[in-house]
Amino acid sequence: MNQVSTIQQRTDSPLAIRRLGVFLGAEVTGVDMSAPLDTATVAGIMAAHSEHGVLVFPDQHISSDDLMRFGRMIGPLSVHPFSTSTEETPELIIYDNKEGNPPAPTDVWHTDETFRRAPPMGTILCSKIIPETGGDTAFASMSAVYEGLSDRMQALISGLEAIHDFKPFRALMPDTPEGIEKMRRFEDAYPAVTHPVVSVHPVTGRKVLFVNPQFTLGIKGMSEDESTAILGMLYRKTLIHEYQYRHRWQPNMVVFWDNRAVQHSALHDYYPNRRLMERVTITGDPPRPAGPAADPAELRRYLMPPISQFSNSRQKRHHET
Repeated sequence: MNQVSTIQQRTDSPLAIRRLGVFLGAEVTGVDMSAPLDTATVAGIMAAHSEHGVLVFPDQHISSDDLMRFGRMIGPLSVHPFSTSTEETPELIIYDNKEGNPPAPTDVWHTDETFRRAPPMGTILCSKIIPETGGDTAFASMSAVYEGLSDRMQALISGLEAIHDFKPFRALMPDTPEGIEKMRRFEDAYPAVTHPVVSVHPVTGRKVLFVNPQFTLGIKGMSEDESTAILGMLYRKTLIHEYQYRHRWQPNMVVFWDNRAVQHSALHDYYPNRRLMERVTITGDPPRPAGPAADPAELRRYLMPPISQFSNSRQKRHHET
């Protein structure tokens, strides 16, 4: 559990990596993100990122510009279409949650932005102000979840595709002519997409369960009852504690996780106390193996109503080709 490995950099200071969990999580020291990193250091970080899934960098007294520079050393930064940002730094998301500004619904297990054809490959979150109690982030290894399934269940789900949509953000659009028009613009920009239920990590080659309750609508080609039963079982597997790492934040920590293989859930037990975080995401590729993309026009009929209507809707939907 407390194994320490070192990856030699071109500088005199090596990266020291201490494992934090059985299936995921490692603390990385010997990195100063307030200055540019050399290519060997970045390569070492990326190797550890693929191996451990979640990397924790303590004592990073950095600015927003430093955070974005570190992200760009990994890859191009993406812009979240539904999160608040500024024109000057659209890639930077600031979460300043306190009394009167409750946290967004991030306490649902999810992989970031799977409503995109190419979700981010990684997310970097930096803590600025942390409440005295609460506010942890839980992470789950989706390769461990997949490997924990029976051989028969692995065989059943490996050839399936699931439909993903920006369903939690639909509640942001008011039921007004302006809100409906805004919704249609987002539907045109981000039509529902299909991803494999089981993807293959592009670096490690591990098989990864790639469905989540926040953005997954259902399994393509199955009735709603069939899809709900299988997805519900898979979601419950994510809750197994042995597959998880729970991170307790301290100020000036940076956590960089692999969005291709890890799900997370932010605990909101600190509210209304203040929690200030900054985030960037790294542009990714479509999950592999990705089957033939469904026609977005055909998928439009599977778009979900606003979350407020979910509990009242008894309409059966079929997720068909």
